[in-house]
Amino acid sequence: MTAPSAPDARARRNVTVLILANALLGAQMPMIFTIGGLAGQQLAPNPCLATMPISMIVLGSMLSATPVSGVMQRYGRRTGFSIGAGFGALGALVAAIGLFQQSFAIFLLGSLFTGTYMSTQGFFRFAATDTASPEFQPKAISYVMAGGLIAALLGPQLGKLTNDALLVPFMGTYLLVMALNLAGPILFSFLDIPRPEQPSASAAVAPGRTRWQLLSTPRIAVAVICGMVSYALMNLVMTSTPLAVVGCGFDKSNAADVVSAHVLAMYIPSFFTGHLIARFGVEKIMGAGLLILAGAGAVALQGVQLENFFGALILLGLGWNFGFIGATTLLAQSHTPAERGRMQGLNDLIVFGGVTCASLASGGLMNCSAASAEAGWSAVNLAMAPLLVLAGGALIWLVLRPKEDEAAGT
Repeated sequence: MTAPSAPDARARRNVTVLILANALLGAQMPMIFTIGGLAGQQLAPNPCLATMPISMIVLGSMLSATPVSGVMQRYGRRTGFSIGAGFGALGALVAAIGLFQQSFAIFLLGSLFTGTYMSTQGFFRFAATDTASPEFQPKAISYVMAGGLIAALLGPQLGKLTNDALLVPFMGTYLLVMALNLAGPILFSFLDIPRPEQPSASAAVAPGRTRWQLLSTPRIAVAVICGMVSYALMNLVMTSTPLAVVGCGFDKSNAADVVSAHVLAMYIPSFFTGHLIARFGVEKIMGAGLLILAGAGAVALQGVQLENFFGALILLGLGWNFGFIGATTLLAQSHTPAERGRMQGLNDLIVFGGVTCASLASGGLMNCSAASAEAGWSAVNLAMAPLLVLAGGALIWLVLRPKEDEAAGT
């Protein structure tokens, strides 16, 4: 086995740091997504608004995507990630105050701040490619995403220990989340990713394609659509899962276990997703992801036994992994370094815009579209179908597109 080249040696170091960041700081996301809807149900004046805290996190992520990308493009990844961790700590503190004061509005504000952290975590996968060779890029993305495996194991268990640790339910969890974020800047100081070169006067004349030209490129358009659909469907179903599990007669511990299994399924495949992409091609892996997401909905519609919840959420995580990592890889291969900040920010703006809509719809479908938790859960899973048709159609169009047109970027 030959030693890695110098660029990939540096990339491997950065990937190691990003794996640790995804594991440690990323543990807060399964914690918050497990209890956010339950805490919202406790505070909300209307049960239809129970998942609004999760929606505010995703909205904050969507609104932050473009500014965060701009900061990273100008000042570097280390600065952007540290800012995100700061907002994560602030969001957790404000949410804890909201719980203490039993204020739904303050709790929502904290959730909005948390969204900025979620946005910066989304850039871990792009940062993995910054110093990697083209051959190592899909593996680098997969390895960084695999850091979520530790988060999947750690987060729900920490949530179980802290949910009722204080007199105010869930407050202890948010205080722990604040502490996790405070460790972020220390970890990010070990990153070795150079700041992007700023365009010179001559380069400024031709800084790359405009946003519209980028989105008009077939491979980029399909990458954005499939990334948005994969993430939106995962969020649509996962946001409602704790409410559905508890509403169907199980307890909060069961809900945490189901979410934990789901997050494990999101990240365990990352150890080999990059290898599968290299062997079979990114389009086939994205297509497999969409088919698995459809299978998740089918299993969920078969019943509301605990095994149905586990089966559906495990398939949901696996489908998200193939669809989202595939879309990220396709996007990373389709723009130039000069277009990186513009395209990555635009991508996450669109992706998290779709996720925001899915999150908002999730609570309404679950709590207000039917008279029972079982019927609401069915409505959530049936809502997956139109988006799967959209993404599947776009991917088929790309695959059938004449290769000479694709190469021309038209």
